[in-house]
Amino acid sequence: MAKTLFYNAKIYSAGKVFRGSFCTEDGWFTDVREEPFPDVTDAAEKVDMEGRFVCPGFNDSHMHLLNYGHSLQGVLLGEHTYSLAGMLDHLRKSLEEKPVPEGQWLVGRGWNHDYFTDADRMPDRWDLDTVSSEVPIVITRTCGHCCVINSAAIRAIGITAETVAPEGGAIEIADGEPTGRLFENALGLAYDAIPTADISAIKEMFAEASKAANGYGITSVQSDDLLSLPGVDAFDIIEAVRQLIEEDRLTVRINEQCNFEHLGDLRRFVAQDGFSIRYGNMYKSGPLKMLGDGSLGSRTAKLSVPYPGTDETGILIYSSEEMRDMICLAASVGVGSVIHVIGDGCMDQVLDALEYAQKMYPGKRRSGIVHCQVSRADQLDRIASLGIDVLAQSVFLDYDNHIVYRLVPKEIADTSYSWKTLLDKGVNVSNGSDCPVELPDVLKGIQCAVTRTSMDGTGPYLPEQAFTVTEALESFTTAGAYASGEEAFKGKIEDDMLADFVVLESDPYETDPYELHSINVLETWLEGKRVF
Repeated sequence: MAKTLFYNAKIYSAGKVFRGSFCTEDGWFTDVREEPFPDVTDAAEKVDMEGRFVCPGFNDSHMHLLNYGHSLQGVLLGEHTYSLAGMLDHLRKSLEEKPVPEGQWLVGRGWNHDYFTDADRMPDRWDLDTVSSEVPIVITRTCGHCCVINSAAIRAIGITAETVAPEGGAIEIADGEPTGRLFENALGLAYDAIPTADISAIKEMFAEASKAANGYGITSVQSDDLLSLPGVDAFDIIEAVRQLIEEDRLTVRINEQCNFEHLGDLRRFVAQDGFSIRYGNMYKSGPLKMLGDGSLGSRTAKLSVPYPGTDETGILIYSSEEMRDMICLAASVGVGSVIHVIGDGCMDQVLDALEYAQKMYPGKRRSGIVHCQVSRADQLDRIASLGIDVLAQSVFLDYDNHIVYRLVPKEIADTSYSWKTLLDKGVNVSNGSDCPVELPDVLKGIQCAVTRTSMDGTGPYLPEQAFTVTEALESFTTAGAYASGEEAFKGKIEDDMLADFVVLESDPYETDPYELHSINVLETWLEGKRVF
């Protein structure tokens, strides 16, 4: 690839901002200088950046890229969740405009009953029956930990009041009938019934999602994909990625967070060297990903105390022994684990398992807590002492600011979402979106990290936990590269680093903190090639 000079730029890299220039050659940065107008005579092309702000390509350290692509092909409910009636109307309109082929399902995602202005409850089967009583329908809550199906779907699956929920899941029954609401592992009852996609369809989902992510300045993701399409083999999903790379159609780098529900499936993946798969600098397998508990919004996150007005404390997906066995199996082949943890009740279980694996299998490997939301002070100390990474989602504050003190006792809420405390304790705190739970909107995530305030002005929640602009940028660049074990060659604009960078319309340091989300991404470059 010919050498290109980018000059007259305001460059951010590794906590430093400078007026300078850089070259890209064969996909790598070269000649990075603190000179806006250097004398580089061997560049085939020269690009005047006109003083624009340039930073390393953004890294979303936890999302679901394939699931995002799947949701882009379904009905997006996020913008239609301010009333139950409005959400149902949007589903009806979608079905009218794009009828579902026979044998297929109407699939939607993104509703949040906490935003409904006309109902103080989740949707149920009878609500969805007003959209269609013949076409099977499944709509998944924005958090991904609860879904609702209509009567046609209930019939197709064969759910009755006597159906036993899978371990780690729940089927809601009221007045002797299933309501259509499924929680945690019970979502698989619905997803398993949806016709599976072939490799060609999977490729299109990945391609569409990666292009959408580029629009937010994202060039790298740590993505949980292997359970996104029930009934599809993990190796077929990886093969779809390999083919996209071969066709030069994948426009984000993927570090796969390999999620398995059962020890037997993990053993098979290990036996077939699944964790050793790597395709250049575009894809690599690992670490193991596990789901520890549910979500706060669906009241399935495992707390150490009951939710207000109930005797329920949430759901643990695994027994302590099952979790320990899976983490240890990964550790035995040198692979770390990243575990979804929302509630402090789950945090104890996960930290115990990670500490046990460290003792049983000493050695260098990176493990982490994904989300790390409801936490006690003693748990923050323990995360630091064990050297565990945290893969946070600052953007969650936009919604969670409204509910945390309603659902969590003040003494625990006051030490929750405490990512700045962890940062100060030396913990690597990277940032992401958990997309499609949230859109992969990095600038919105940076604003939430810096202001600790929701988009509607709610907050600030624990303002002492606010990141500086530098810390927020680092959480989406170098910290993400560290979390995936790739800090030696990406996440910075320096010589001999991969030439992934993003051009912003405005300088975040000169922008009102409450307007950071409005900064537009002008260009996204991957390996020295413009992808947005």
